Amino acid sequence: MPRIVVLGAGFAGLWAALGAARKRDESGARDVEILVIDRNPYHNIRVRNYEVDISDVAIPLAELLDPVGVKHRLAEVQAIDPVKRQVSVASPSGSEIVGYDRLVLALGSELTRPAIPGLAANGFDVDTYTAALRLDAHLAALGKQADGEGSTVVIVGAGFTGIEVATEMPGRLEKAGLSGKRRVILVDPGAAVGGTLGEGARPIVNQALADLGVEVRFNARVTSIDANTATLSSGEIIPTRTVVWCAGMKASPVAESIAVERDRLGRLHVDQFMRVAGAANIFAAGDMASCIVDGKHPTVMSCQFARPMGRFAGNNVVADLLGQAMLPLEIDWYVTVLDLGKWGALQTVGWDRQLHASGAAAKAVKQMINRQRIYPPRTGAREDLLAAAAPTVQAPPAKR
Repeated sequence: MPRIVVLGAGFAGLWAALGAARKRDESGARDVEILVIDRNPYHNIRVRNYEVDISDVAIPLAELLDPVGVKHRLAEVQAIDPVKRQVSVASPSGSEIVGYDRLVLALGSELTRPAIPGLAANGFDVDTYTAALRLDAHLAALGKQADGEGSTVVIVGAGFTGIEVATEMPGRLEKAGLSGKRRVILVDPGAAVGGTLGEGARPIVNQALADLGVEVRFNARVTSIDANTATLSSGEIIPTRTVVWCAGMKASPVAESIAVERDRLGRLHVDQFMRVAGAANIFAAGDMASCIVDGKHPTVMSCQFARPMGRFAGNNVVADLLGQAMLPLEIDWYVTVLDLGKWGALQTVGWDRQLHASGAAAKAVKQMINRQRIYPPRTGAREDLLAAAAPTVQAPPAKR
């Protein structure tokens, strides 16, 4: 039986698996096995991990894959052997070798963690669902203490994730019973917030931070962390029990198993069919892949690109296996919708990120995206899941 292996069940991996199942059904290729391998038994709506309420951001894979006949295995991917067409994994039962006829790499990205003293032992993040739960449990435990000394949070990195964590943090502290004497401090080595934001958008973020009482420390780095303080390169020592690291992302290191060129983020270069350049029988999608989708701009690490890349990778990996024509991915629009907590949100359009909407109007768009648009169907119906996996590109979200 020919086997397609999809590594990862995030935004790209899930939709690659569903897209492959759809193409398999369309082609009548019932003898093709589709296997998903992931370290978790769920699909994480990862971009919501910063929110106050994360009660519905982990969807069991069985709910999404079983109805369409896609197998899934719980295991940690360790390495790939492209010559032997094998994947080495570590499962609860031990080390295994999984063979494939076609492979889709969709293990996503991970947070970069520099060798700062104390970061590994004392830092928190929202990179994964497990990490977000750990942060929630930590804040809840601080809220039960009587000394009130746990209300200062230091967030490192003023990129998009750091901004969203910082602006949502007052709500998380309130939920944990830490609303009194709270301080939220955003630290970044740059000279301004949101370095890649357009000039029209940056003042909006600054206003939101100020209105929410978020302090900023620019041109500063965290040099060390312990259980009770964070020390900055400026010499300032901030008493805190909570440092949330949001500085930098890189592609899954599994990409290094393939001896081909990668970009500065460790991503594999793929063509418009999601085939990895220089690697036979291997496709990649999402944060592990860099693709020029409009003739000029490479994709960025976001679910906006991961989801369609996954759908097309799934369609094309089956088409390639069966000797059928593949479909090129083309995306001619780009938007950014940045959550700003209770203040609202910010929406930009175009690669130069021109301001499109802010405040309540942009917040409505952000909530629609986070709670509806990026979710797979939850009906459990085979036809709904396969219909949602069609190799098409959604229209940009409308202004509300």
